[in-house]
Amino acid sequence: MRSITYLHVRARSASSTTGRLTIGQTTVTCRLGRSGRAQRKREGDGASPIGIWQLEQVYFRDGRLPRPRTGLAVRASRKTDAWCEDPADGRYNRKITVRPGEGNENFWRVDGAYDVVIPTRHNSRPRVKGGGSAIFFHLTRVGSSVTAGCIAIARRDMEKILARCGPVTLLVIWPPEGGPPGALRRSPSRPARR
Repeated sequence: MRSITYLHVRARSASSTTGRLTIGQTTVTCRLGRSGRAQRKREGDGASPIGIWQLEQVYFRDGRLPRPRTGLAVRASRKTDAWCEDPADGRYNRKITVRPGEGNENFWRVDGAYDVVIPTRHNSRPRVKGGGSAIFFHLTRVGSSVTAGCIAIARRDMEKILARCGPVTLLVIWPPEGGPPGALRRSPSRPARR
């Protein structure tokens, strides 16, 4: 099966925390940031950033679920995998290695939200300090109806969606008024592989 190019995320208003994620003819419920969506993302604002964002490598929690079937690169996460959310740190908005239990956004969470987690290229080139970090596509948390700015879907839906994703797949977070995807801010293209 060919990879789908776009995962479209839409919601009724800028402050909506629940939306619809559509890939081809399939639509599922998704969770957005606790502050809804924002055109200008800031660290800690709780908003999902409006724009077109490249999906990165899939990390999954081996032992909790099987390796996802997808056209994206996949790797089992480790206890030491985390994402830097400190704007004062030179590693801001990058994957880092930490001691188990050390700060930042750890991939091995008790709540299972990152049993499947896919970083996006939001605020990656250039990285703007305070421009928002750790914008992921991940699993919903039991008992939570919001994220801190990520897009989250149920595990059964993630399995179906990932099976249709590949290196060309982009996450499109639409503004409330809609508009053509070309008008949205876009993550930078991947450099050509040598």
